[in-house]
Amino acid sequence: LHAVDDEHLIVVDGMELMGSHRSGSERELALLACGALRDHPAPRVLIGGLGMGFTLRAALAVLGPQARVVVAELVPAVVAWARGPLAPIFGDCLDDPRVEIREGDVNRVIQSGPEAWDAILLDVDNGPRGLVSRGNDRLYDVWGLKRARWSLRPGGRLAVWSGCPDRKFKARLQRTGFAVAEHRIRSERPGRTPHVVWIATRPGA
Repeated sequence: LHAVDDEHLIVVDGMELMGSHRSGSERELALLACGALRDHPAPRVLIGGLGMGFTLRAALAVLGPQARVVVAELVPAVVAWARGPLAPIFGDCLDDPRVEIREGDVNRVIQSGPEAWDAILLDVDNGPRGLVSRGNDRLYDVWGLKRARWSLRPGGRLAVWSGCPDRKFKARLQRTGFAVAEHRIRSERPGRTPHVVWIATRPGA
């Protein structure tokens, strides 16, 4: 974690993963995934990756009082930063009674039971083209997508954030049985490749 003037940056091996001044696509991930759950009486939402809390806060703003939001974060330091130097960014969202933070692999949470979630939001690594850890690729391969589909209720949504477009991944989502919508979101840095959010819906009621 680095502080540059009034901005915080999360950096891995010299590569910037996230900055506190750029959060548009992370918020859009939550709005696209959870907007349809606004009137759901008690939705269950799983978020993979805590980051700087932008997706979590945006989801909480949309969801009702009976929602349950589980955030799986693999790196304990990220959770510690959320209650330490990044606390002004997180505000009081970690103390929201709807929120549960689990330190661990989101892949294991996905495998914990069938039809458990109304929405699964993945903002892990840099999307399907991982940069930090090859272990994250198993979330986005065919078997990972099948596990996510199994873990979603009929009509549930898998939302995936990516730092860049990926036609092969979109096709893989479709082959796995999802109905797929792709949303390209302009980068907050001029001239950069747009970010992408895929909304993959499990067919059903």
